[in-house]
Amino acid sequence: MKHTILLLGSGGREHAIAWKLTQSTKLNRLFIAPGNAGTAQLGENISINPEDFVAVQTFVEKNDVTMVIVGPEAPLVAGIVDFFKATPTIAHIPVLGPSKYAAQMEGSKEFAKEFMKRHAIPTAGYLSVTKDNLAQGFAFLETLKAPYVLKADGLAAGKGVLIISDLNEAKTELAAMLDGKFGKASSTVVIEEFLDGIECSVFVLTDGDKYVILPEAKDYKRIGEGDTGPNTGGMGAISPVSFANATFMQQVEERIIRPTINGFRTENIDYKGFVFFGLIKVNNEPYVIEYNARMGDPETEAVMLRLQNDLLTLVEATFDGTLDKQVMKFDTRFAVTVMLVAGGYPGDYQKGDVITGCELVEDSIAFHAGTTLQNNDIVTNGGRVIAISSYGNTKEEALACSFKNAHKINYKGKYFRSDIGFDL
Repeated sequence: MKHTILLLGSGGREHAIAWKLTQSTKLNRLFIAPGNAGTAQLGENISINPEDFVAVQTFVEKNDVTMVIVGPEAPLVAGIVDFFKATPTIAHIPVLGPSKYAAQMEGSKEFAKEFMKRHAIPTAGYLSVTKDNLAQGFAFLETLKAPYVLKADGLAAGKGVLIISDLNEAKTELAAMLDGKFGKASSTVVIEEFLDGIECSVFVLTDGDKYVILPEAKDYKRIGEGDTGPNTGGMGAISPVSFANATFMQQVEERIIRPTINGFRTENIDYKGFVFFGLIKVNNEPYVIEYNARMGDPETEAVMLRLQNDLLTLVEATFDGTLDKQVMKFDTRFAVTVMLVAGGYPGDYQKGDVITGCELVEDSIAFHAGTTLQNNDIVTNGGRVIAISSYGNTKEEALACSFKNAHKINYKGKYFRSDIGFDL
């Protein structure tokens, strides 16, 4: 069967997924809502907000869509999977993503922590705090060693985590978060014990029972060179990850992936989609920092380069229960992503600046993140603008290719980190 797919989202992750889907012989038509200037070259962009479920329903019905793939977390946390299942005219159309309840794995840090506790999945010690038990929160901070980790319970676009070295400052920030520093997302704050180690991201595609593991990656969240400055949505990524060797990955599968999927099964959690495991290696042991209910961004822009399987076949297998029959094939080369961002990001930045030089990119793929088309010009439309992704036989070779092409693309205030992969 050939599929007409609606892909929801507008970022670099969605451009990379669209790029991978268009390589499938099983694809009939691809719509992206709302998409960006890059996805417009691979399918048809549709001006729909992915969180307007009725508009999504209307489009799906009118255009004979046979499958919906959800890129970002917001529609999942808002319950798009449940909406489709509860709407008779579209209930037969599979939607790749977890149910609203299951999406709390990302939508609520507290929910995820409690799930890990129930299933003995290794993670940092923690306490959930609201205004009602603020004194208990202060007392818990006093039992911890610096630095102190504060996480907004809800969705904060990758920016709701603070790591603070001073106890009094941590208390002040905790109070500020509970007072609405991150809006509703920080009405509950999870205080965590700080884990000292090196991080990586592992991805699986699961039907809630069976699963396949995708290529791992390491992303770089801080805006500044040497991992300094505030957190962003991600400044770049590397795959494969040198320290995620066979022994480490075996531990990840046995101690983290299997117990997670078994937890879905035993708790009857409806989960058909990607699980992102944000991991940290501490004294050679893997711990979970966070779960996401979708693919990571910018990791997807590296992972999709290394995935040699037909993505659409894997998605079909998720819905027909044959994931265990899939033989995973990865490109052995390095794939790296360097993110070009807008001046001022992750703080205030402007949109609408004309981007030039995209046609000069050679030997790399320029995945568009925050771009749109305006009077035949490609213009900036977000904080993270373009993800330059490249292959190489070594990490250094792949990075050199991405950096060479990063210099060819220009717009006002362009910035990128020149030290992606420095710690590997």
